Amino acid sequence: MDLRDLRYFEVIAKLEHMGKAAAQLHRTQPALTVCIRRLEEECGAPLFEKAGRGIRLTAAGKVLLRWAQRMRFDAEEAKREMDDFARGLSGQVRIGIVPTAAQFLLPPVARQLLREAPRVTLRTVVGLVDTLKPLLRAGEVDLMIATETARESGLTSTFLAEDTIVVAASASHELFRTRATLKDLTEYNWALQPPGAPTRDWLDQTFDRRRLPRPNVQVETTMLLMLPALIAETGLLSFISRHHLQGWQRGGARLKEIPLKDATMRRRLVVTYRERSYVSPAAQRLITLLAQSRSG
Repeated sequence: MDLRDLRYFEVIAKLEHMGKAAAQLHRTQPALTVCIRRLEEECGAPLFEKAGRGIRLTAAGKVLLRWAQRMRFDAEEAKREMDDFARGLSGQVRIGIVPTAAQFLLPPVARQLLREAPRVTLRTVVGLVDTLKPLLRAGEVDLMIATETARESGLTSTFLAEDTIVVAASASHELFRTRATLKDLTEYNWALQPPGAPTRDWLDQTFDRRRLPRPNVQVETTMLLMLPALIAETGLLSFISRHHLQGWQRGGARLKEIPLKDATMRRRLVVTYRERSYVSPAAQRLITLLAQSRSG
């Protein structure tokens, strides 16, 4: 099979529309139709079927898509490996990373890597696990630095660090005048991530288990990095990484942890990459430095 035909097939499968694929690939629709016909002749089965105004993969098309992606990975990784062999410790490392790790874990490790290998470039995509994992599987990032999830076929992980999530507020909050309980927290408003975010779901379930009302969320945001400044300025409670409390001070405002064992969540940060895929020397060195940083 022609690799170019397979690449065109991948784009058509993703967009589920021949016209949109033609526009993205800068090819004519007849040319793409011929490409698909060639593949169908080789496979001996139709690859697409009509679906409304677009098209969708047949069962045979889904099988071919899986192999087309694998062949593309192999071709791209062979080229990268040969390039790396020629250049030594250089090239680009594409990283998907969760916000907390992007702010606290990656910078010192990146500094060390770039000191050792000044020709390396890093490209980061910051997001949550459910956004980053499809990018990793699609080969759009080489590594994912994120919260540990259940083991999945085709992926392998290395433990990096433990992250502790705690209830926090401005240091001047009235809750610090007494020994707060979980029930006390129900009397105040919160700034939290939306439902579906792992930390939000864990916190909601903690209150459920105690048969207490869930936190009254006054500000809901997907932007984790704005939470420390927000709770410092508003007096709202939040549920954030302990990393955000260490050394955070702006305009005289400080943040403090409200010490509650029942509302302390521990999670593991790991670096994950595809099994049996090519990991460049620069990416391997980055993994090593990340692993070493946990004992630093």
